Amino acid sequence: MIAVFLQARLGSTRLPRKALLPLVGDTVVGHAMNNLRKIHADEFWLLTDQDSYAELQPIAEKHSFQCLSGPTNDVLKRYAVAAEKLGPDLIVRATGDNPLVSSELANLLLEDSRACASAYSGYLGPPIGVGVELVSTKALLQAHMSATSHYEREHVTPYLYTHRDLFQVYLPYAPAQYCLPEARVTLDTLRDYRHLEQLFAQLPCNEEIKTLQLLEYLRTGPAA
Repeated sequence: MIAVFLQARLGSTRLPRKALLPLVGDTVVGHAMNNLRKIHADEFWLLTDQDSYAELQPIAEKHSFQCLSGPTNDVLKRYAVAAEKLGPDLIVRATGDNPLVSSELANLLLEDSRACASAYSGYLGPPIGVGVELVSTKALLQAHMSATSHYEREHVTPYLYTHRDLFQVYLPYAPAQYCLPEARVTLDTLRDYRHLEQLFAQLPCNEEIKTLQLLEYLRTGPAA
């Protein structure tokens, strides 16, 4: 079984409540969920903290996600609790500050048997904010038992890719047309939000901004 785990909460200090900021008919986290629902997975869960649950649960339900609350800062434990509850073989990890997360790239990665057989995998090369990570549940639970630093627990996967003696890590480059590593479409600051507003205003998005359309825009700018 494959499960999509999307993490989001409302207590960001740099840009508070950024997951609920509006973008062309939806919220930031709503766009992320719309895109992630197109991944070839069996379960879709929003993982949040108790303080954010009341506001995010109805949004998750609207976008056909289940919602589960867990620790605020120990996000690795939040994932482990969800993994133990659901029991997937493979987890697609995504974050709620990426409204342009690519279902196309996620599905390409899921078609790669080596990626699915690895403890940890992801594409190198795409813009920051469009990719996902694949994590085996077995490896995630092992990381949960072993990781001790705040950074490892807050960011979920560093223990896996920094312990390659323990885990099989697979990080291929994405197909060339999807690569633009210098570009950034994630949301951390108000400047990022203004950039995303411009992208959503310029690009057609009846259901999802196609990743190759986004890449073309980022490379060349708006059409004359």
